[in-house]
Amino acid sequence: MPDISEIKLYARKNDVPIMQDQSQQFICEYIKNHNYKKILEIGTAIGYSTIQFAKTSPDVKVTSIELDIDRFIKARQNVEDCNLQDRITLINENALDTQLDDKFDLIFIDGPKAQYIKFFEKYKNNLNPNGVIISDNLFFHGMVEDLTLTHNYSTIKLVKKIRKYIDFLKNNQEFSTEFFELGDGI
Repeated sequence: MPDISEIKLYARKNDVPIMQDQSQQFICEYIKNHNYKKILEIGTAIGYSTIQFAKTSPDVKVTSIELDIDRFIKARQNVEDCNLQDRITLINENALDTQLDDKFDLIFIDGPKAQYIKFFEKYKNNLNPNGVIISDNLFFHGMVEDLTLTHNYSTIKLVKKIRKYIDFLKNNQEFSTEFFELGDGI
């Protein structure tokens, strides 16, 4: 069975984006402190955070959606190697096309950043009462605050979409929003 540090090392060696430690610890503690049992993750990558969420408690179940087939296959292997296939359901689809009727205590948005508003709107009705939606990468390596950190046109467009998402959260009347300066912004 692989240690979570092996999965983390694989991610670094293969340029697979995974959560920063501080963000990961924050969310895992949040799951434990609120006794959450059902989690939806949008953006599995190779299963690093998925596995850690499931390991917070033996009765936590995670459903995670990943579009990229190679990452999905690696995530499935990691989940099986950790013997968590009975508590983690992996879906290889575009999260905007996935149909889920389940309700979740926590919805974690960590997929394509340009789609965050669409993910939020699509899955908010899958949230249990008193549940939360958590989004990662709201700082986007400091570029959300300081666009001069990049001169790449597509990155500038992406950062502007993240800014739009932040404004969407600030102005959302259905939900109250807290921002945490942890990791890459939660």
